[in-house]
Amino acid sequence: MPSRSLVVIGALLLAVPAFAAGTRSAADVQPRVDKSAAEVRPRVDHHLKQVEDLSQHFESVISHPCPHFGSPGGWQAYFDGEVDRVVLLWAHVEQAWLEAKQTGDDEVRRAAKAPRKHLEDARVLLDKLQTCAADNGASFSQGTVWRKIEREVPKRQAQIALPQPDAAAAPRQ
Repeated sequence: MPSRSLVVIGALLLAVPAFAAGTRSAADVQPRVDKSAAEVRPRVDHHLKQVEDLSQHFESVISHPCPHFGSPGGWQAYFDGEVDRVVLLWAHVEQAWLEAKQTGDDEVRRAAKAPRKHLEDARVLLDKLQTCAADNGASFSQGTVWRKIEREVPKRQAQIALPQPDAAAAPRQ
């Protein structure tokens, strides 16, 4: 007779796929695709402009020599600011795509997908910051920073999302 723990594990292995089959993930939920390109495009463009501005900042950081700070606190403040900008970049890229999915217009969707290439800028930036950290007598784990970025993006994305016109026009009760 199998041990009780094996029976429990077997039951769980059978139950999880059955449960998962009956649930829908956020990725399975289809967004509304009934808005016109004229409605959606300005919202997408807002986020794309922010992505472009942040990318230009990163290009400047990458192309210039590392800044030097007189104290560990100075370096940490600078580093935290750059990581925050990476979070902001990523949030705007994601939000542009979320907005674009509200229309079936292929041109708007392509425009929203295009800035994903700027996410590579963030990887190059972290490599540069690793060098700068060493120059300032500091260090950091890129894995830890990436986990922080992944955690923070959804929060930041919620903060930068433009209000929906329907919600803004609705009377308050």
